[in-house]
Amino acid sequence: MRSVKIFAPATVANVTCGFDILGFAVHQPGDEVTLKRKDSPGIIIQEIKGDGGLLPRDINKNTASVAIKAYLDHLKLDCGIEIFLEKKMPLGSGLGSSAASAVAAVFGVNELIGRPLSPMELLPFAMQGEFEACGEAHADNVAPALLGGFVLIRSYNPLDVVKIDAPKDLFASIVHPQIEIATKDARSILKKSLLLKDAVTQWGNVAGLITGLIKEDYDLISRSMEDVIVEPVRSMLIPGFDQVKSAALNAGALGCGISGSGPSIFSLSRSSETATKVANEMEACFKQLDIICDVFISPVNQEGPLIIS
Repeated sequence: MRSVKIFAPATVANVTCGFDILGFAVHQPGDEVTLKRKDSPGIIIQEIKGDGGLLPRDINKNTASVAIKAYLDHLKLDCGIEIFLEKKMPLGSGLGSSAASAVAAVFGVNELIGRPLSPMELLPFAMQGEFEACGEAHADNVAPALLGGFVLIRSYNPLDVVKIDAPKDLFASIVHPQIEIATKDARSILKKSLLLKDAVTQWGNVAGLITGLIKEDYDLISRSMEDVIVEPVRSMLIPGFDQVKSAALNAGALGCGISGSGPSIFSLSRSSETATKVANEMEACFKQLDIICDVFISPVNQEGPLIIS
């Protein structure tokens, strides 16, 4: 194989109560990465589209090239790779933009080499890209983008990642207000310590959400989608957050919260019809604030990356 084109999906990380340990993939938006073998060794970023010139072309700073380099170094390969990256999702959106690029790149290079590693074995290399993007090698975006579905990161050291079954009729409504919040900034404002009672509440909600997903218990999912630690702080960065969340719940959403570090806000619903109604109400709230939004409605994406050509 001399070239390959890969799509990697956006993801919702944290999923309210699961800060840095829960995430799920959606079908749209996402990034596309084309990789081509070249005769001479080394990695070259030939082209980046859709980023407005904001992403680094330095192979040591771009998440796609960093992930590929980590992969090739691990296998002790000196291949020549050309990277063509097309951003089809907004930067700083809270939808795993940097993760999608890293996942598409490492999944693609594994295809070019002949698929020597499994998707799970590719995860540490995609996480290297995340580290370059935001200073933290967290996996709650890259794991669902790479593996598909709902994913739990049980442990980071050692890395222990588990896919979670989820109801087939669970739909996400995602509204991305066109403002930017840098992941590093959103992490820097978080409290360094917390009350034991808040920790206990959060642990119960995480356990309840996972149990609700596995048992397809929608009432339990709804009761568990509460974040008492991160959301109260980060929501202050998103204009109209409280109104948008209230509108989503009043329209029938099971729960609503910040996607990743924001500013995107997501809701989960039991059907596509409810998800559409919820998305419309969320968007209407932002329109009242004169904030333009991108809106996405999707079931949980169980596939992860796709080979386009």
